[in-house]
Amino acid sequence: MADIAKMSSVLIAEIAKIFGVAKADIASVGGADVPAGFITATGGTITTDGDYKVHTFTSNGTFEITDGSGDVEYLLIAGGGGGGGTDKYSIATGGGGGGAGGYKTNTKTSIGIDTYTVTVGTGGAGGGVNSDGTNGSDSVFDDVTSDGGGGGGKAGNGTGNTGGSGGGNDGIGTAGQGYDGGNNYLDSAGGGGGGASEVGADAGNDDGGDGGDGNSSSITGSAVTRAGGGGGSDFGAGGAGGAGGGGAGDPFGGSTGTDNTGGGGGGGGDVGAGGAGGSGVVILRYQFQ
Repeated sequence: MADIAKMSSVLIAEIAKIFGVAKADIASVGGADVPAGFITATGGTITTDGDYKVHTFTSNGTFEITDGSGDVEYLLIAGGGGGGGTDKYSIATGGGGGGAGGYKTNTKTSIGIDTYTVTVGTGGAGGGVNSDGTNGSDSVFDDVTSDGGGGGGKAGNGTGNTGGSGGGNDGIGTAGQGYDGGNNYLDSAGGGGGGASEVGADAGNDDGGDGGDGNSSSITGSAVTRAGGGGGSDFGAGGAGGAGGGGAGDPFGGSTGTDNTGGGGGGGGDVGAGGAGGSGVVILRYQFQ
């Protein structure tokens, strides 16, 4: 009977693979028991957290379920926007910080054997003289998209771009993914870029606004904060980057956002360019035993 049960279990697994269904959806034969809701998959860098596998993608790839079916939790963070650049060589202007890449998390339920496309967003370029920062690019898992962060507005009258989180100088964030960028000050100091958990700070009289903080997630098994907005800048002082990889604003050149966090780049001021946004990340988690 033990040999029959073993053969039945193998047969069930092969039938499930052919038809793309969970092994538990096929009736057991000869007393073989198959646990429900478990997945076997490949792709990205794979780590284990108890009964769960975690696939982390820092570059484009594919997530392939080779056996079983079940629920897959995802965290998609897009590329951060670049910080705004200088308006001209002046001691009275500063660019807005780049908005954080969109922060999108949820669960795809009952997905089975198939190959799913994964795209990891890149950070946007920082603005140079008389130019806004550019938006980061989107991160994608199958049919789910997280929007790239908005570029920060250039010093002077530059307006931040719309994105996952909005660029500093009034850029608008995407609902459910991030927050708006802060206001500039009298067309001079730049506002902070929006983050995943809060708006960017407004600029002050002679200093740039701080970037908005990101969100914390424990999808990998430990808490990590990602998707912070970039700080704005002015001739006096730059704003701090938001928690979660946002770059600081600086009159002599904004700092870059941290890669694989979707952090926005810091705004430039005086004679400095804006910093580039950080690249994003895609993280997937499912039960394997």
